Amino acid sequence: MAWARAALPGLDDKDRARLDALPVQTLPRGARLFAPGDRAQGFAVVLSGRVDVSLTGPTGREILLYAVEPGQSCIQTTLGLLGDEPYSGEALCMSEVTLTLIPAAQFHALMAGSEAFRSFVFRALALRMHDMTALLERVAFTRVEARLAQALLDLEIDGAVEATHAELAARIGSAREVVSRRLEALARRGFLTTDRGRVALRDRTGLRRLSLAV
Repeated sequence: MAWARAALPGLDDKDRARLDALPVQTLPRGARLFAPGDRAQGFAVVLSGRVDVSLTGPTGREILLYAVEPGQSCIQTTLGLLGDEPYSGEALCMSEVTLTLIPAAQFHALMAGSEAFRSFVFRALALRMHDMTALLERVAFTRVEARLAQALLDLEIDGAVEATHAELAARIGSAREVVSRRLEALARRGFLTTDRGRVALRDRTGLRRLSLAV
């Protein structure tokens, strides 16, 4: 499968041919790519689908760090390969995912010899670090209600959000019990209605105002 030209523009023909020769894997929804304590075996390039990377604390509270979709990078993998550090988070496929894995030795050779590849990795790392900083700012300085409202608006498809309370809690960096109480309060105020694993949005304008509250 010739994927390198679109995913990694600027590579020379030899590097592109070597990358296109790597096997493409198809993983089912729910498959785990790595877990805390694992070491990075290579640099994954997601070609289709979505991978969520989350962190779980000692109490079991989970937070979604970021999602990896086509054209995006996994900061934990990049730092693991560059710094030889184990993973601290967990990566799960949220849909069927196709990807190719650039072996660690090939990754380091490309970093040393290809300016185009090196620029891609560092640019992606910088963008991901920006996203992580924004996440820290939201968790530290934005009210839970505002974060929840924004998450619902971001996840809405055809007027509804298909997600459990635990999944919403992980996304906004809160606890499931807190999210359940907030959803109940928003339902009483007419912003939404809830069912098992589903939230129907009734007042998008009101939710947008809530998402901007600090």
